[in-house]
Amino acid sequence: MTDEHDGTTVAQPPELPTTIVVATHNAHKVEEIARSLVPLIGFELDLQPVTGKPPKEDGSTFAENALIKARAAFARTGLPSLADDSGVCVDALDGAPGINSARYTPTGTDEANRNALLEAMKGHKNRAAKFVCAVAFVTADGERVEIGEWPGKLRMASKGENGFGYDPIFAPDHVTVTAAELSPNVKAALSHRARALGKIAPAINRYIAGNQPQ
Repeated sequence: MTDEHDGTTVAQPPELPTTIVVATHNAHKVEEIARSLVPLIGFELDLQPVTGKPPKEDGSTFAENALIKARAAFARTGLPSLADDSGVCVDALDGAPGINSARYTPTGTDEANRNALLEAMKGHKNRAAKFVCAVAFVTADGERVEIGEWPGKLRMASKGENGFGYDPIFAPDHVTVTAAELSPNVKAALSHRARALGKIAPAINRYIAGNQPQ
């Protein structure tokens, strides 16, 4: 483009796709990511869940597993890819279930996992816990990963119909209800996933604007 004032040529940023692949088969996660990202990015993105067989999550941390999933999605699609890995870490259980939160029981259903965790907590007075989320963003220009934490404690029984996973037994600090009793919009603003997305949103904005992630 030619500048109207001095006739110099100004390079324009490349046109980049606004479609971002979300490396998950969990529709709840796609919904929560979209709900959290809109106010952070300033406009709606075309978030598409990844298809195909998921990669083996053999990392030893949330960050490593998030990167494994985002890298696999990018390799499969060639599109900018976003992935998260999250779970609940309980003080009295030395951080368990941690990265194994989704695979805490043989069936891996939300209800089975919650019941197993409540059973494991019997006799423990210290019920401090935190949700942890790592979000990875991978593009042709590079990759970035950020961590968000949401401290709280475990309730004695499930309560609430919103959310998923361990939400019905997790009571965030400074909140009088469980995560499953919060409205979706409130959770999208407060959660561990929202905190991690808040840290990575500038990298997404820079990519869309034509800059490399820092």
